[in-house]
Amino acid sequence: MDRVLKACKAVGALCSALTLLLLLTAPRVQGADSPTPVADDFVVPRFTFHTGQTLDNFRLHYLTLGKRGNPAVLVLHGTGQQAAAMLSTDVGGQLFGPGQPLDASKYFIVIPDAIGTGNSTKPSDGLRAAFPHYNYADMVQAQYLLLTQGLGIKHLRLIIGNSMGGMQTWLWGGLHPGFADGLVPMAAQPTEMAGRNWIMRRMLVESIRQDPAWNQGNYQTQPPSLRLAKTMFEFATSGGTLNYQEIAGTHAQADALVDKRLAASVAVDANDFIYQWESSADYNAEPGLGKIKVPVLAINAADDERNPPETGLMQAALKQVPSARYLLIPGSADTRGHGTTGLARLYAAELAKFVDQLPNVTQGR
Repeated sequence: MDRVLKACKAVGALCSALTLLLLLTAPRVQGADSPTPVADDFVVPRFTFHTGQTLDNFRLHYLTLGKRGNPAVLVLHGTGQQAAAMLSTDVGGQLFGPGQPLDASKYFIVIPDAIGTGNSTKPSDGLRAAFPHYNYADMVQAQYLLLTQGLGIKHLRLIIGNSMGGMQTWLWGGLHPGFADGLVPMAAQPTEMAGRNWIMRRMLVESIRQDPAWNQGNYQTQPPSLRLAKTMFEFATSGGTLNYQEIAGTHAQADALVDKRLAASVAVDANDFIYQWESSADYNAEPGLGKIKVPVLAINAADDERNPPETGLMQAALKQVPSARYLLIPGSADTRGHGTTGLARLYAAELAKFVDQLPNVTQGR
């Protein structure tokens, strides 16, 4: 699936058609009655970034499930992913099928590729390191334009996002209060990007920038540091301590896992990769928490390496949001640390209850 999406980048006008073909043929667990994903692009004639820089013909690629006119749900993916990742068997296969919490026969599901990822406008399209520097607020602004101008949606039933998408969900609550009936930020905190979370992200970026092969973004082949830095970061900040002990509990097993990860193909472009991780640098949704009045279900994992609950940051922040409920998934050999919320079966029942109990606000579609 990833190989087809990568190849899609090279065929220009055929991109949306190939993406749709991919989605139609990709295995999912929803069954024969599962909704058909529709791929499309929303183009902004001139998009203005938070820096004041502008970009003409700015493109936001997106997928939709279900019928226009049904209550709309915005689904936001994590760093380095793209919309199709949210249709995996572990996420979409647990959420969007018949009788599931966000049944696409009842809701209109919108899943955009974030700025800099997938088939949305990104540095590797040609500008490379001259691409405007974007942040999470720019991503939210692009999503807002897609919904309001591209799709004519004036109100959402729900915003749900994972990791980067979870942080953007927190930002949505403060930047556009009341636009959605409910918010479900996952694997995320609303607090300033700092501590080990930012230290590791900064080191990830520096590992590539300080590689002479990067050449200020003007490389001819991908810098060798990209593979090593990416693999190190993934081991260090996702996967879960107990899970790694389960699957790599001997020296031989650990070596085999490292060898497997290092041998895997790296489809990402180094400039895209740098921009994706640096976009979190100024993230801080805490100033907007007081504006959030709608129900919030915050879902994190107890073994999340990037958002460790023992800091108390999440608990303190949630005191500013009386409408929020905190679901902390206990760590075990079956969880995946920061990746735990990529297993929707662990929280699907709680999500279903949350959605069913949301206030019945008239949808402005």
